[in-house]
Amino acid sequence: MRNQTSVLEFLLLGLSDTPEQQQFFFRLFLGMYLIGTLGNLLTILAIGFDSCLHTPMYFFLSSLSFLGLCFTSTTVPKMLMNYLLGSNAISYPECLAQMYFINAFGASDSILLSAMAYDRYLAACHPLHYGTVMTSRLCALLVTVPWVSAHLIAMVHSIFIDHLAFCTNNKIPHFFCDINTLIKLSCSDTHIHEMLVLFLGGPVVLISFICIVVSYTSIVSAVWKVPSARGKWKAFSTCGSHLSVVTLFYGTVIGVYFNPTSTHTSQKDMIATVMYTVVTPTLNPFIYSLRNNDLKGALGKLLGLKHFSKRQL
Repeated sequence: MRNQTSVLEFLLLGLSDTPEQQQFFFRLFLGMYLIGTLGNLLTILAIGFDSCLHTPMYFFLSSLSFLGLCFTSTTVPKMLMNYLLGSNAISYPECLAQMYFINAFGASDSILLSAMAYDRYLAACHPLHYGTVMTSRLCALLVTVPWVSAHLIAMVHSIFIDHLAFCTNNKIPHFFCDINTLIKLSCSDTHIHEMLVLFLGGPVVLISFICIVVSYTSIVSAVWKVPSARGKWKAFSTCGSHLSVVTLFYGTVIGVYFNPTSTHTSQKDMIATVMYTVVTPTLNPFIYSLRNNDLKGALGKLLGLKHFSKRQL
């Protein structure tokens, strides 16, 4: 049977309850959201309009930028609107929908990062076979599978959460509807739901993380054998951008969802979730573009800046 909850809405307590700090966070997150949205949009457009960047690596990067847009748009606009209107209410269906999309985009991000690591592994360790293996069909599969799998996982979580009962406590000590927080608020037996989070979320993060570690271990081993110092630097520079994103994303996700609950506090969890839901998607386009001359050149051509449109070899 469907959840017969008495709660019609939840209250998102957010990052702070003092007006001065709320004004500060409003300005901070509005600036980050606008910068991140602009950066991700420009990355997608630059890759789309420059035929030289129609390669698997940039296809995955544009997919990551699109995910970044979706990720931040799921949480930040609602938080900004609540600060602006002075209300922290979110309806039950809206909360469930927000939780669904956060889970879906988070899982998609995790799997996509492992696909990007596999792409770099093939390019570094099997360059002669890269063109025949990394076909457009395989690229499409490596992007489609994360999306479909992630949305199926999110759907299962949403269905199970919708069957929980929520009694009198409707205050969420967070700035969005986090699945772990909702489970803690429920007055039902949540043992199965807690196990489900680990059973469905654990393999997504663990398998993806292992794939990335194995891929980059092989890449480092292959690059180390390159006789040219310039060749080594170019390879490490290309892979270093991806590793920076991976470290930011997985470090905070593992800290929030796969540590003992006794070590958790609401404040620490909120800071960590800000990192992977807002900061990482905002920084992604800048991490990649600042260390990639081809992408900087494409951005320069898109914006009509001759200085940046000259690709450096």
